Amino acid sequence: MASAIIKTLFGGLLAATALSGGALAQSGPIKIGVVTPLSGTYTPIGQQVRWGLELAAKELNAAGGIAGRQVSLVFEDEEANPAVAVQKAEKLFQVEKVDFLTGTVNSGSTLAVAQLAERNGKLAATTVSFADSITTDKCSPNMFRVNARAEQQSVALAAWLAKEKPKAKIYYLGPDYEMGRSTVAAFKSSAEKSGAQTGGEVFAPLDSKDYTQYFGQIRATRPQVIYTSVAGNDTVRLLTQLQDFGLLSGLSVVGASGTVTSQNITAIGAAAEGFATGVGYSPQIDSPENKTFVAAFREANKTDPDLYGADSYGLLFAYKAAVEKAGSTETDKVREALRGLTWQTPQGAKTIRAGDHQAMQPMYVVRVTKGKFDIIDNVSAENAIGPDACARF
Repeated sequence: MASAIIKTLFGGLLAATALSGGALAQSGPIKIGVVTPLSGTYTPIGQQVRWGLELAAKELNAAGGIAGRQVSLVFEDEEANPAVAVQKAEKLFQVEKVDFLTGTVNSGSTLAVAQLAERNGKLAATTVSFADSITTDKCSPNMFRVNARAEQQSVALAAWLAKEKPKAKIYYLGPDYEMGRSTVAAFKSSAEKSGAQTGGEVFAPLDSKDYTQYFGQIRATRPQVIYTSVAGNDTVRLLTQLQDFGLLSGLSVVGASGTVTSQNITAIGAAAEGFATGVGYSPQIDSPENKTFVAAFREANKTDPDLYGADSYGLLFAYKAAVEKAGSTETDKVREALRGLTWQTPQGAKTIRAGDHQAMQPMYVVRVTKGKFDIIDNVSAENAIGPDACARF
């Protein structure tokens, strides 16, 4: 299965990039440190990250590795806590001597690890974090993002919502940290440009157990739409409590792409019905490459991949293409190879914009129908990406 996937999905890329920068002087495995939540409310997201990376590493190693070197993954538990993420990332850089880093979920962790990567002279990439600031005003020359940021998701979702519910009144409920405030701000901006009204907003602490304290304000606002960017187990509590208190009747719920996923949709149950979001990946993407990836992921993990699993899987092939183009794992050479890189992923070709290190990709709108996501709209990569706002490099 592994060799078949490599041949189908990445055969052309392998031929184009293999050792184009000359034979690598380094030897031994290429070590990739993974700091991701393996406990806490974001555990389901961290699990998808782990599954995606492990599948990609297995396939790469079966096909000869990266420039003839095997790929070795070293995991540490981020606990969705920036302070813990920095501590674990420092250990991976200094003790494990990893070549690259990835895995952070909490946007605060990604921003903190970006600074740490700079101090250590190493490269890091996020496959999950949404906060626009990571590749805009707080961009780092050593941080790359291969997943869609909040603005890309918002442009696609707002365009669809304007057609579905023109000039809707929207109430916003996000988690009270960098990602929550960034995603709400990004979607509010896109929605208001499309004619939507803002009914109100609130930010709840991460790992909230009770959302009913906000329901009186939501009822008083009388919105047609609720936008939320809570994630993981928080989504289960929010949507089931909205349903239990009768707020979902006559109300549409939309949100960030990490809100309802394959990892929590079963626990949410009927309360997830009708939820819509803008995403950079769906298992329903109708291409031979994606069908092959989904089949391999299901075989390995007994569940469908979500955007976190797919983007994490795709990242290792970006590292492979960049290292083989650079002919080295040295930070400066691989950084230049990643800037402007186009490579193949399960969702199609992606390009890392050289100016801000943000991946460009087509965006989709998906909606839950009978417990599964269906693709209902799409926006091109060029129309979704937005301007380059990074001024640091």
